[in-house]
Amino acid sequence: MTIALGTPDTEGLGAAADALRGWQAEGAPMQLHPGDLGWYGRTGPRTTAEAVRTWSRAGRILAVGLLDGPGLIRLTTAQDARRDEELARRLADDIALPAHGVLPEGRAAVEAPRDALVREVLGERGWGIDEPWTPLSRDLTGPVPAPDLTVEVAGPRLAHQVAAVHRSAFQGSRFTDTGWRAMATGPLFTDARCLLGRDERGDAVATVTVWSAGPGRPGLLEPMGVHRDHRRRGHGRAITLAAAAALRELGASSALVCTPSSNTGGVAAYLSAGFERRPEIHDRFRPA
Repeated sequence: MTIALGTPDTEGLGAAADALRGWQAEGAPMQLHPGDLGWYGRTGPRTTAEAVRTWSRAGRILAVGLLDGPGLIRLTTAQDARRDEELARRLADDIALPAHGVLPEGRAAVEAPRDALVREVLGERGWGIDEPWTPLSRDLTGPVPAPDLTVEVAGPRLAHQVAAVHRSAFQGSRFTDTGWRAMATGPLFTDARCLLGRDERGDAVATVTVWSAGPGRPGLLEPMGVHRDHRRRGHGRAITLAAAAALRELGASSALVCTPSSNTGGVAAYLSAGFERRPEIHDRFRPA
């Protein structure tokens, strides 16, 4: 049967997120998570839906992609379709041809699970290997140590403080309290928590948002950041422990995060919070 490429409306966005939830499983390679769509929700539900692509056959969603920045698609598939050759070649065609409305001309990158056949197909077509990323995970079957920070669940009253810490943590970020409210009132925030950490003086020093994919499935940290004026004091480890504990309360089986391998400080913070490295992953890219 024909594979159909689609862009959901705001109502269809829920179906794409549900598909992603169902594909999250312990031991699976790092992949697009419903929390990635949730974090993108800071742009509003309509803009989020416009950034999503789905590939379906006989009414069943087989793959979901998120256009997460200029020339970048983050992509995953149903577990039983990961090595489906028809799907892999259709994905590669749609990704490579700008007229199909997925990626523009020029430099482009594709993030996909390590075992996805589409990665090999793109390699056959001359797409290279990009910079490495480090996935990490923490088992949540046991209790999580208490953090050395005062941590509170952030609501609308604290949105401006969360946004300020985030902008300080991520150079070039334009995140605002308006964006936070769009995210937090969006349809994908139901099983999420935004945390704000304060030091002994009461200063807001770190923030993280966690996303559940449902009980018994891996949850995601996206994003975690420490204010630039309060780094190298253990706050990254502390807020990460708080995030893991929040995901455990939400029923997650493990906590996942992925960061550029060049972010040695971030990797160290996750390792100190009991996360374990997974094999590095690389995006596929097409030169400009």
